[in-house]
Amino acid sequence: MVYLGDFTMYFTNFLFPIFLFISTMFFTSKLANNTEVIAFLSSGVSFNRFLRPYIIGATIICGLALLLSTIFVPAAASGFNEYQYKYFKKGSELETTNVFRQINDNDYVYVSNYQPSSQRGFDFTLEHFEDNVLKYKIYANRISFEDSVYVLSQYKKRIITENGEILQTQNRLDTVLDFDIDELTPTTYIAETKSYSDLNDFIALEEKRGNANMNIYYVEKYKRISIPISAFIFTIIAVAVSSVKKRGGMGVNLAIGIVIAMSYMFLDKVFGTIAEKSTFSPWIAVWTPNIFFAIVALFLLRNARR
Repeated sequence: MVYLGDFTMYFTNFLFPIFLFISTMFFTSKLANNTEVIAFLSSGVSFNRFLRPYIIGATIICGLALLLSTIFVPAAASGFNEYQYKYFKKGSELETTNVFRQINDNDYVYVSNYQPSSQRGFDFTLEHFEDNVLKYKIYANRISFEDSVYVLSQYKKRIITENGEILQTQNRLDTVLDFDIDELTPTTYIAETKSYSDLNDFIALEEKRGNANMNIYYVEKYKRISIPISAFIFTIIAVAVSSVKKRGGMGVNLAIGIVIAMSYMFLDKVFGTIAEKSTFSPWIAVWTPNIFFAIVALFLLRNARR
């Protein structure tokens, strides 16, 4: 039951603009087919006045959706994804290669290959700097996290002094390091599980650490705002398209609505994937579908007023 609740909230957050769009299309088409829209406008009421209740309703729904997406949905996303990886995606978390992190102002870590499921990395290095000068470097063939300590295999530490270098070696060293092993590779869905304020803090921290996958987190950040805002755009499109009585009746309006909804989802997915996999601007990628359909909405609204 908990998973069902998380599943419902997780997908409702993403699909609610489409649900709102289809329901608005259905309701307004029914009014138009019964010639109630014509009667309403013929009484001297302007089209803007006719549109006002839709905008008020969209504002209320948008506010609720914004509240959900920034505070409540992240908790649902955490439960949903954990359940997915536990029961449906076993072993699907890929190994991460060439992971580089700045863990604080002075220390940098690197692993050539990291396995999240076993919390094990290979070719581990830790470099410690003071005033931009390398003071020591730790190397290990393998690093793993066991019983709350780090286990370094084939450990080597090179200490740089004014009189030369000191080399320390051990086959195995159990030690404590100033970072969390999971920080080597945040899970792919970690951005979805954070509230908006926590997500901003997480992004700032990952930028400082030199995370190469920042676009994934920025896409998630911008979608927290863009998806609720799309409710306004889809409401205007729905009213503009369905307020005019068509020969084919309600079916034609619903068909047009489904095509528009699928087009939006297609553009949203394509631009989001491009931003996550390249250096393309996440802001442009996330907001392009909204900007495009906002232009379409204004064009349709202009024609509907005539």
